[in-house]
Amino acid sequence: MSRTPQEIFESYVHAGAMTRNADALAENFTEDGVFEAPLMPADAPFPRRLVGREEIRAAMAAYYERQAKGDGRRPNIAKSGYVLHTTADPEVFIAEIDTVFDGDGDSGGEDVVVSLVQIFRVRDGKIARLRDYFAPALMS
Repeated sequence: MSRTPQEIFESYVHAGAMTRNADALAENFTEDGVFEAPLMPADAPFPRRLVGREEIRAAMAAYYERQAKGDGRRPNIAKSGYVLHTTADPEVFIAEIDTVFDGDGDSGGEDVVVSLVQIFRVRDGKIARLRDYFAPALMS
């Protein structure tokens, strides 16, 4: 069963940013799916390139575990927003995202807005390749 770009994107965001469920996140990818964060330095805690559903599952589970020991902040969905852009290629869509985290002591009480772009290539309703472009310092 094929899913729409909206359904694919919402499932990916729910599994990752919202619930940090590596199993659910990995299931959004094809078996040979590729996840890339091209702007991420090679030694960063956030993975730069993962190939295959099982590598995505394992690496993201480890990342989420490390992240849980940190501040544990999650996006404020009511304040965040996104726009999906379809392309001439029916297997490619782009997500333009502004994620808002509620302000805390570190931000002087100001909300923190993280803007990013994700390029999705899909096959049979699953993510075959995802390129996630964001500022690397945001993931430290």
